[in-house]
Amino acid sequence: MLELILGGARSGKSRLAERLAGESGLAVTYIATSQPLDLEMAERVAAHRSRRPSEWALVEEPIALARVLREQAAPQRCLLVDCLTLWLTNLLMLEDAARLAAERDALLSTLDTLPGRIILVSNETGLGVVPLGALSRRFVDEAGWLHQAIAERCQRVVFTVAGLPMTLKGQPL
Repeated sequence: MLELILGGARSGKSRLAERLAGESGLAVTYIATSQPLDLEMAERVAAHRSRRPSEWALVEEPIALARVLREQAAPQRCLLVDCLTLWLTNLLMLEDAARLAAERDALLSTLDTLPGRIILVSNETGLGVVPLGALSRRFVDEAGWLHQAIAERCQRVVFTVAGLPMTLKGQPL
């Protein structure tokens, strides 16, 4: 099963994804895409780590997400990816349009082939005003296109607001 959980900052999307992974009854591998490049981000990563069960496996991969998904997916495993927008940011910061396209295309073509349960977490960025800077606008555009393409492939899509999940596609929670 392939699921996408969207929400804004502090919407409860990661907690929901972690709950679903824990309730799955499967071995869980948490795939972290963040790069804690400053103290504030390091504190966020530490908060996420502190609430995850110690038996969950952890893979940290900021760029080659499709490769890691192929390596880690298994019929009796749940992969939780947190989060796609950090992964996209990492790719945008490489300033290599060909690499961004190749990694995005690899992810999209890989998703349909993966065994087990896959839970993808991402920030919904398209609900606010249009950003002023070109890079910020490109990020919002790329995230929107990515979310649409992934949602099309998913069996369930959930939007989380104030800790409340709203099922947009598939079986309600």
